[in-house]
Amino acid sequence: MRIVAEHLSYTYNPKSPFETKALDDVSLTIEEGEFFGILGHTGSGKSTFVQHLNGLLRVPSSLRGYREKKRDRENSSRTLLQVGDFDLTSKKTDFRALRKAVGMVFQYPEYQLFAETVKDDVAFGLKNFAEKNQKPSAEEIERAVREALGAVGLDYSEVAAKSPFDLSGGQKRRVAIAGVIVTRPEILILDEPAAGLDPLGKQDILTLLHDLHRRWCKTVIIVSHDMDEIAENCTMSAVFAEGQVKYCLPPRELFQKAEELSALGLDIPLTAKLCRALEERGVHVDCDFTTEGFVRAVLALKAKGGRA
Repeated sequence: MRIVAEHLSYTYNPKSPFETKALDDVSLTIEEGEFFGILGHTGSGKSTFVQHLNGLLRVPSSLRGYREKKRDRENSSRTLLQVGDFDLTSKKTDFRALRKAVGMVFQYPEYQLFAETVKDDVAFGLKNFAEKNQKPSAEEIERAVREALGAVGLDYSEVAAKSPFDLSGGQKRRVAIAGVIVTRPEILILDEPAAGLDPLGKQDILTLLHDLHRRWCKTVIIVSHDMDEIAENCTMSAVFAEGQVKYCLPPRELFQKAEELSALGLDIPLTAKLCRALEERGVHVDCDFTTEGFVRAVLALKAKGGRA
């Protein structure tokens, strides 16, 4: 499922003293298969944007294409928001089907667990998004929950009957993710997926996301303010600031723009800082700014007899 947004704007509390423009003429394309990073400061518009992708926030009616006259529909400035075959500017969009196909995991998802057992918590989404005349059987629910828990590295026989509140913090987060992927979404969106975790916990959760990307969800989108997280994990990245997309580039190209990012109040990854420091000393290290890529490039430079 390809995501295409064109000329998307959104204002909170319009025509009130609290009016705030969160998105300002945003155009952005996310190709199917990407592990895509969206970064920016609090208030930059990044979370508002991703909440549009599964209809949690709706395109304002004044911007919807179906409201326009036929002769204006080819106007290049009209708002477009397309997720796969779903036209989110249309009043005919099946938002239930959309949310089944586009899973959203919010920041600190473990705080949103609510059911008496892990099984019931994970099964909730499956039941909620099912068509009224196509409710899954008990056997189908058990199979889907078992597969979703297995996909996040949890043993069904060990945790299904437990209260989610009796699990460790890491297990709770995995249960929360299982509750989203149980519908087998094609797109998985996570807002700050590693927030609040120690370095080992961050590594574990991001390893899990890459595994889900390979086996479960075609496209993964993470919202983050952590530049190292974006550099280490993403194939493409978009920078939001003041409700606009300032850059959309592979991390390797994005983090060469240290001055531009600094002007937006953003930092660069540690590896990019090391490359800049070495460059100032006459040592050019060409890498993708991942830790592994940096080490490999330095070792290769040394093996060639370069200054390393």
